[in-house]
Amino acid sequence: MIARESAAAIGRRVIQAEADALTLLADGLGEPFEQAVALFAGLKGRIVLTGVGKSGHVGRKIAATLASTGAPAMFVHATEASHGDLGMIGQDDAVLALSKTGETKELADVIAYAKRFSIPLVAITAAPGSALGRAADILLALPAAPEAAEELNAPTTSTTLQMALGDALAVALLERKGFTPGEFGVLHPGGKLGAALRTVRDLMHAGEELPLVTPDTSMRQTLLVMTEKRFGCVGVVGADGRLQGIVTDGDLRRHMDGLMTHTAGEVMTRAPKTVEPDALAGEALKRMNAPAPPVTVLFALEDGRPVGILHVHDLLRSGVI
Repeated sequence: MIARESAAAIGRRVIQAEADALTLLADGLGEPFEQAVALFAGLKGRIVLTGVGKSGHVGRKIAATLASTGAPAMFVHATEASHGDLGMIGQDDAVLALSKTGETKELADVIAYAKRFSIPLVAITAAPGSALGRAADILLALPAAPEAAEELNAPTTSTTLQMALGDALAVALLERKGFTPGEFGVLHPGGKLGAALRTVRDLMHAGEELPLVTPDTSMRQTLLVMTEKRFGCVGVVGADGRLQGIVTDGDLRRHMDGLMTHTAGEVMTRAPKTVEPDALAGEALKRMNAPAPPVTVLFALEDGRPVGILHVHDLLRSGVI
Protein backbone atom coordinates (compact mmCIF):
# COMPACT_ATOMS: atom_id res chain seq x y z
CA MET A 1 0.00 0.00 0.00
CA ILE A 2 1.30 3.43 -0.94
CA ALA A 3 1.59 5.71 2.09
CA ARG A 4 -0.50 8.84 1.76
CA GLU A 5 0.93 12.24 2.55
CA SER A 6 -0.61 13.74 5.68
CA ALA A 7 -2.96 16.70 5.34
CA ALA A 8 -0.55 18.88 7.32
CA ALA A 9 2.32 17.90 5.02
CA ILE A 10 0.21 18.80 1.98
CA GLY A 11 -0.66 22.12 3.57
CA ARG A 12 2.99 22.91 4.26
CA ARG A 13 3.88 22.00 0.67
CA VAL A 14 1.22 24.31 -0.73
CA ILE A 15 2.19 27.23 1.49
CA GLN A 16 5.88 26.77 0.73
CA ALA A 17 5.20 26.67 -3.01
CA GLU A 18 3.25 29.92 -2.81
CA ALA A 19 5.88 31.51 -0.56
CA ASP A 20 8.58 30.64 -3.11
CA ALA A 21 6.47 32.21 -5.84
CA LEU A 22 5.94 35.37 -3.78
CA THR A 23 9.72 35.68 -3.38
CA LEU A 24 10.10 35.50 -7.16
CA LEU A 25 7.42 38.19 -7.53
CA ALA A 26 9.10 40.49 -5.02
CA ASP A 27 12.53 40.03 -6.59
CA GLY A 28 11.12 40.82 -10.03
CA LEU A 29 9.41 44.12 -9.23
CA GLY A 30 11.01 46.97 -11.11
CA GLU A 31 10.32 49.79 -13.54
CA PRO A 32 6.85 48.61 -14.67
CA PHE A 33 5.68 48.63 -11.04
CA GLU A 34 7.09 52.15 -10.61
CA GLN A 35 5.25 53.23 -13.76
CA ALA A 36 1.97 51.73 -12.57
CA VAL A 37 2.17 53.46 -9.20
CA ALA A 38 3.00 56.79 -10.87
CA LEU A 39 0.07 56.38 -13.27
CA PHE A 40 -2.44 55.53 -10.54
CA ALA A 41 -1.17 58.28 -8.23
CA GLY A 42 -1.75 60.91 -10.91
CA LEU A 43 -5.22 59.81 -12.01
CA LYS A 44 -8.09 62.28 -11.99
CA GLY A 45 -10.52 59.38 -12.15
CA ARG A 46 -10.61 55.87 -10.75
CA ILE A 47 -8.68 52.64 -11.06
CA VAL A 48 -11.09 50.21 -12.75
CA LEU A 49 -10.34 46.57 -11.96
CA THR A 50 -11.61 43.92 -14.35
CA GLY A 51 -11.38 40.18 -14.84
CA VAL A 52 -13.46 37.00 -14.84
CA GLY A 53 -13.45 33.82 -12.81
CA LYS A 54 -10.95 33.64 -9.98
CA SER A 55 -9.13 36.67 -11.38
CA GLY A 56 -12.41 38.55 -11.13
CA HIS A 57 -12.78 37.65 -7.46
CA VAL A 58 -9.24 38.86 -6.82
CA GLY A 59 -9.99 42.03 -8.77
CA ARG A 60 -12.94 42.81 -6.51
CA LYS A 61 -10.74 42.43 -3.46
CA ILE A 62 -7.99 44.64 -4.89
CA ALA A 63 -10.55 47.31 -5.79
CA ALA A 64 -11.88 47.26 -2.23
CA THR A 65 -8.37 47.50 -0.77
CA LEU A 66 -7.43 50.41 -3.04
CA ALA A 67 -10.63 52.30 -2.27
CA SER A 68 -10.21 51.85 1.48
CA THR A 69 -6.65 53.18 1.38
CA GLY A 70 -7.35 56.40 -0.48
CA ALA A 71 -7.12 55.36 -4.14
CA PRO A 72 -10.62 55.59 -5.72
CA ALA A 73 -11.28 52.25 -7.40
CA MET A 74 -14.11 50.05 -8.61
CA PHE A 75 -14.63 46.63 -10.18
CA VAL A 76 -16.28 46.06 -13.54
CA HIS A 77 -16.92 42.45 -14.52
CA ALA A 78 -15.52 41.86 -17.99
CA THR A 79 -18.64 40.01 -19.16
CA GLU A 80 -21.01 42.69 -17.90
CA ALA A 81 -18.78 45.31 -19.53
CA SER A 82 -19.77 43.91 -22.93
CA HIS A 83 -23.43 44.46 -22.07
CA GLY A 84 -23.37 48.11 -21.09
CA ASP A 85 -20.99 48.40 -18.14
CA LEU A 86 -18.25 49.81 -20.39
CA GLY A 87 -20.05 53.09 -19.81
CA MET A 88 -18.81 52.97 -16.20
CA ILE A 89 -15.22 53.46 -17.42
CA GLY A 90 -14.40 57.13 -17.99
CA GLN A 91 -11.59 58.77 -19.94
CA ASP A 92 -9.98 59.99 -16.71
CA ASP A 93 -9.81 56.40 -15.43
CA ALA A 94 -7.25 53.65 -15.86
CA VAL A 95 -7.99 49.95 -16.31
CA LEU A 96 -6.20 47.29 -14.28
CA ALA A 97 -6.99 43.95 -15.93
CA LEU A 98 -6.24 40.58 -14.36
CA SER A 99 -5.87 37.31 -16.27
CA LYS A 100 -3.40 34.51 -15.72
CA THR A 101 -3.33 33.44 -19.36
CA GLY A 102 -4.00 36.88 -20.84
CA GLU A 103 -6.23 35.24 -23.42
CA THR A 104 -9.55 35.49 -21.59
CA LYS A 105 -11.97 36.22 -24.42
CA GLU A 106 -14.33 38.20 -22.18
CA LEU A 107 -11.60 40.85 -21.82
CA ALA A 108 -11.53 41.61 -25.54
CA ASP A 109 -14.20 44.31 -25.41
CA VAL A 110 -12.60 46.00 -22.40
CA ILE A 111 -9.21 46.04 -24.15
CA ALA A 112 -10.73 47.42 -27.37
CA TYR A 113 -12.64 50.10 -25.43
CA ALA A 114 -9.52 51.19 -23.55
CA LYS A 115 -7.57 51.47 -26.79
CA ARG A 116 -10.36 53.32 -28.60
CA PHE A 117 -10.62 56.02 -25.94
CA SER A 118 -6.92 56.13 -24.97
CA ILE A 119 -7.64 54.87 -21.46
CA PRO A 120 -4.42 53.56 -19.85
CA LEU A 121 -4.41 49.77 -19.57
CA VAL A 122 -2.33 48.01 -16.92
CA ALA A 123 -2.21 44.22 -17.09
CA ILE A 124 -1.45 41.63 -14.43
CA THR A 125 -0.78 38.37 -16.23
CA ALA A 126 1.59 35.42 -16.28
CA ALA A 127 1.74 35.54 -20.09
CA PRO A 128 3.53 38.66 -21.36
CA GLY A 129 3.11 37.53 -24.99
CA SER A 130 -0.66 37.07 -24.67
CA ALA A 131 -3.30 39.35 -26.18
CA LEU A 132 -3.64 41.20 -22.87
CA GLY A 133 0.10 41.41 -22.35
CA ARG A 134 0.69 42.85 -25.83
CA ALA A 135 -2.14 45.37 -25.52
CA ALA A 136 -1.10 46.66 -22.09
CA ASP A 137 0.45 50.07 -21.71
CA ILE A 138 2.10 48.77 -18.53
CA LEU A 139 2.69 45.07 -18.00
CA LEU A 140 3.00 43.65 -14.49
CA ALA A 141 4.15 40.15 -15.29
CA LEU A 142 3.69 37.36 -12.78
CA PRO A 143 6.68 35.02 -12.42
CA ALA A 144 6.63 31.57 -13.94
CA ALA A 145 5.57 29.52 -10.94
CA PRO A 146 3.54 26.30 -10.82
CA GLU A 147 0.10 26.20 -9.25
CA ALA A 148 -0.01 24.47 -5.88
CA ALA A 149 -2.22 21.76 -7.39
CA GLU A 150 0.00 21.49 -10.45
CA GLU A 151 -1.60 18.41 -11.94
CA LEU A 152 -5.00 20.17 -12.02
CA ASN A 153 -3.68 23.66 -12.80
CA ALA A 154 -6.37 25.08 -10.52
CA PRO A 155 -5.82 28.79 -9.71
CA THR A 156 -3.94 28.80 -6.42
CA THR A 157 -0.43 30.21 -6.62
CA SER A 158 -1.44 32.55 -9.45
CA THR A 159 -4.28 34.14 -7.48
CA THR A 160 -2.03 34.50 -4.45
CA LEU A 161 0.45 36.39 -6.62
CA GLN A 162 -2.32 38.61 -8.03
CA MET A 163 -3.56 39.40 -4.53
CA ALA A 164 -0.08 40.21 -3.24
CA LEU A 165 0.64 42.46 -6.23
CA GLY A 166 -2.62 44.31 -5.59
CA ASP A 167 -1.66 44.83 -1.94
CA ALA A 168 1.77 46.06 -3.02
CA LEU A 169 0.17 48.62 -5.33
CA ALA A 170 -2.23 49.80 -2.63
CA VAL A 171 0.48 50.27 0.00
CA ALA A 172 2.87 51.95 -2.44
CA LEU A 173 0.08 54.35 -3.43
CA LEU A 174 -0.96 55.22 0.10
CA GLU A 175 2.65 55.90 1.13
CA ARG A 176 3.28 57.97 -1.99
CA LYS A 177 0.18 60.06 -1.30
CA GLY A 178 0.94 60.40 2.42
CA PHE A 179 -2.42 58.84 3.29
CA THR A 180 -2.82 59.32 7.06
CA PRO A 181 -4.42 57.14 9.76
CA GLY A 182 -6.97 59.91 10.25
CA GLU A 183 -7.99 59.74 6.59
CA PHE A 184 -8.12 55.96 6.88
CA GLY A 185 -10.46 56.37 9.86
CA VAL A 186 -12.88 58.47 7.81
CA LEU A 187 -13.26 55.51 5.44
CA HIS A 188 -13.57 52.97 8.30
CA PRO A 189 -16.04 54.46 10.81
CA GLY A 190 -17.47 51.13 11.93
CA GLY A 191 -16.24 48.32 14.13
CA LYS A 192 -13.18 48.03 16.36
CA LEU A 193 -10.88 49.43 13.67
CA GLY A 194 -13.09 52.49 13.31
CA ALA A 195 -13.14 52.98 17.07
CA ALA A 196 -9.35 52.86 17.32
CA LEU A 197 -9.15 55.48 14.58
CA ARG A 198 -11.32 57.98 16.43
CA THR A 199 -9.41 60.84 18.03
CA VAL A 200 -8.94 61.71 21.68
CA ARG A 201 -10.96 64.88 21.04
CA ASP A 202 -13.91 62.72 20.01
CA LEU A 203 -13.90 60.89 23.35
CA MET A 204 -12.42 63.22 25.98
CA HIS A 205 -14.23 65.17 28.70
CA ALA A 206 -13.70 68.92 28.59
CA GLY A 207 -14.81 72.23 30.13
CA GLU A 208 -16.38 72.02 33.55
CA GLU A 209 -15.69 68.29 33.73
CA LEU A 210 -11.94 68.84 34.04
CA PRO A 211 -10.58 68.12 37.56
CA LEU A 212 -8.06 70.93 38.04
CA VAL A 213 -6.44 72.61 41.04
CA THR A 214 -3.45 74.89 41.60
CA PRO A 215 -0.22 73.88 43.35
CA ASP A 216 -1.17 75.73 46.55
CA THR A 217 -4.60 74.10 46.82
CA SER A 218 -5.05 72.36 50.17
CA MET A 219 -5.38 68.62 50.18
CA ARG A 220 -8.84 68.97 51.69
CA GLN A 221 -10.01 70.95 48.66
CA THR A 222 -8.05 68.69 46.31
CA LEU A 223 -9.88 65.64 47.66
CA LEU A 224 -13.22 67.40 47.22
CA VAL A 225 -12.41 68.06 43.55
CA MET A 226 -11.26 64.46 43.01
CA THR A 227 -14.50 63.19 44.54
CA GLU A 228 -16.72 65.57 42.61
CA LYS A 229 -15.19 64.97 39.17
CA ARG A 230 -14.93 61.18 39.60
CA PHE A 231 -11.81 60.53 37.52
CA GLY A 232 -9.71 59.38 40.47
CA CYS A 233 -7.21 62.19 39.94
CA VAL A 234 -6.75 65.94 39.59
CA GLY A 235 -4.48 67.93 37.36
CA VAL A 236 -2.30 70.58 38.94
CA VAL A 237 -1.93 73.72 36.80
CA GLY A 238 0.22 76.79 37.31
CA ALA A 239 -0.72 80.44 36.93
CA ASP A 240 -0.10 80.17 33.18
CA GLY A 241 -2.60 77.29 32.92
CA ARG A 242 0.04 74.72 32.03
CA LEU A 243 -0.07 71.29 33.61
CA GLN A 244 2.62 70.86 36.27
CA GLY A 245 1.60 67.49 37.62
CA ILE A 246 -1.18 65.15 38.61
CA VAL A 247 -2.47 63.85 41.94
CA THR A 248 -3.74 60.27 41.86
CA ASP A 249 -4.94 57.73 44.39
CA GLY A 250 -1.39 56.37 44.43
CA ASP A 251 -0.02 59.77 45.42
CA LEU A 252 -2.51 59.91 48.29
CA ARG A 253 -1.35 56.54 49.60
CA ARG A 254 2.32 57.52 49.34
CA HIS A 255 1.66 60.66 51.44
CA MET A 256 -0.79 59.11 53.86
CA ASP A 257 1.16 60.29 56.92
CA GLY A 258 0.28 63.94 57.40
CA LEU A 259 -1.61 64.05 54.10
CA MET A 260 -3.93 66.86 55.11
CA THR A 261 -1.01 69.14 56.01
CA HIS A 262 0.22 69.16 52.39
CA THR A 263 -0.79 71.05 49.28
CA ALA A 264 -1.52 69.59 45.85
CA GLY A 265 1.85 70.78 44.57
CA GLU A 266 3.67 68.90 47.33
CA VAL A 267 1.85 65.63 46.70
CA MET A 268 1.59 65.62 42.91
CA THR A 269 3.55 63.46 40.47
CA ARG A 270 5.44 65.66 38.04
CA ALA A 271 5.63 65.06 34.28
CA PRO A 272 2.64 62.68 34.03
CA LYS A 273 1.75 60.86 30.85
CA THR A 274 -0.34 63.06 28.55
CA VAL A 275 -1.74 62.98 25.02
CA GLU A 276 -2.63 65.43 22.23
CA PRO A 277 -6.34 65.98 21.52
CA ASP A 278 -5.91 65.05 17.86
CA ALA A 279 -4.06 61.82 18.61
CA LEU A 280 -5.85 58.61 17.68
CA ALA A 281 -7.72 56.77 20.40
CA GLY A 282 -5.52 53.76 19.70
CA GLU A 283 -2.43 55.87 20.39
CA ALA A 284 -3.95 57.05 23.68
CA LEU A 285 -4.45 53.43 24.75
CA LYS A 286 -0.84 52.68 23.83
CA ARG A 287 0.38 55.56 26.00
CA MET A 288 -1.73 54.40 28.91
CA ASN A 289 -0.15 50.97 28.79
CA ALA A 290 3.51 51.72 28.05
CA PRO A 291 6.07 52.47 29.18
CA ALA A 292 5.39 51.20 32.69
CA PRO A 293 3.65 51.90 34.93
CA PRO A 294 0.27 51.72 33.18
CA VAL A 295 -2.26 54.47 33.93
CA THR A 296 -6.02 54.75 33.51
CA VAL A 297 -6.30 58.50 32.82
CA LEU A 298 -4.59 60.92 30.44
CA PHE A 299 -4.89 64.69 30.27
CA ALA A 300 -5.12 66.04 26.72
CA LEU A 301 -2.86 69.08 26.33
CA GLU A 302 -2.64 71.94 23.85
CA ASP A 303 0.42 74.15 24.34
CA GLY A 304 0.89 72.43 27.70
CA ARG A 305 -2.58 73.38 28.91
CA PRO A 306 -5.26 70.77 29.74
CA VAL A 307 -8.19 70.91 27.32
CA GLY A 308 -9.58 67.48 28.08
CA ILE A 309 -9.28 64.30 30.09
CA LEU A 310 -9.61 60.73 28.84
CA HIS A 311 -10.35 57.72 31.04
CA VAL A 312 -9.76 54.12 30.05
CA HIS A 313 -13.51 53.61 30.51
CA ASP A 314 -14.08 56.05 27.64
CA LEU A 315 -11.97 53.81 25.42
CA LEU A 316 -13.88 50.77 26.63
CA ARG A 317 -17.26 52.35 25.89
CA SER A 318 -16.15 53.44 22.42
CA GLY A 319 -15.03 49.92 21.49
CA VAL A 320 -11.28 50.63 21.30
CA ILE A 321 -10.62 47.95 23.91
